[in-house]
Amino acid sequence: MDEPQFHTQALVIGAGISGLVAAAELQRAGLRVLVLDKGRGFGGRLASRRIGDAAFDHGAQFLTAEGPRFAALLEPLIRDGTLVSWKDSEAVPNQPLRWRGEPSMSAVAKRLALGLDVRLETSVSGLRRAGERWCVETATGGTFTADAVVLTPPLPQSLELLRSAGCDVPAGLRPQLEAVDYDRCIAVLAVLEGPSQLPSDVGAMTPTGGPIAWIADNRTKGISRTPAVTIHATAAFSLEHWDEDRTEVGRRLLAAAAPWLGVGIREFQVHGWRFGRPSRWHTEPCVRVGEAPQLILAGDGFAGPRAEDAASSGWAAAALLLKGGSGHSTASTSARPD
Repeated sequence: MDEPQFHTQALVIGAGISGLVAAAELQRAGLRVLVLDKGRGFGGRLASRRIGDAAFDHGAQFLTAEGPRFAALLEPLIRDGTLVSWKDSEAVPNQPLRWRGEPSMSAVAKRLALGLDVRLETSVSGLRRAGERWCVETATGGTFTADAVVLTPPLPQSLELLRSAGCDVPAGLRPQLEAVDYDRCIAVLAVLEGPSQLPSDVGAMTPTGGPIAWIADNRTKGISRTPAVTIHATAAFSLEHWDEDRTEVGRRLLAAAAPWLGVGIREFQVHGWRFGRPSRWHTEPCVRVGEAPQLILAGDGFAGPRAEDAASSGWAAAALLLKGGSGHSTASTSARPD
């Protein structure tokens, strides 16, 4: 084996909410932790983008906290202004308060990553056992070793890494993991020639019928000085048109949104979320599929579709790793932190 570039006690693959929460928990327990992510920024679906002077949240639009542990995680971000209430959500009855990132959702992930050793733009191409350690190889030829690994990418990507590692998933567990599925989502980011016609007391809406699942005014939301909207297509539309020309698909969605826009389009971009949101997930918050050395699967394919569920998966993965043990294990949802 080539000399590794870096050895750590715990290596977390994926810098979304689940991976960052797991890494922080392991580091607080005294472990040396490294996080790898193939993206240019933190947060996975906590994604933001600029087009000229317009700003967009084009992945997760907001966070809500129903359980006390997730609320406690968000509290310091609220205190320091990284999270602010989406003021227009206060007008939506019988709904939990929506929290948006300031200046955008990507700021939330950056804040959660403070103090962690995170290597961005580091795509993992292979995983294999090396004695009592895991060896992780990157697309650029880098090598990292770890006493334990937590995989938090979308589950199909994690399963592909397991296949490359020759890691045997217990027969009863494999079909459960392979049944996890994700909705695709085509997102349009459009800069407008003037203010949109979306209801000013809400700033966003979920149309009933048609190809649009969600449309939000980023200026009303408070993240863009320039009129700009984010449009998410429905899962059915995204799947049907996934392989078509993105510019043409974007024009179709903008035409469908025209009644709520009421103005011309200066320019637009289209982004495709292949793993947009879990539609079927594993009921446990994480599973251990390798021991001596430990290998744990976690992330947004577990426990539920919300960001809060992804955080719970990260906490559960850290607890399971610290507990140790042998054989196939799951973290029970009954013991899952809320």
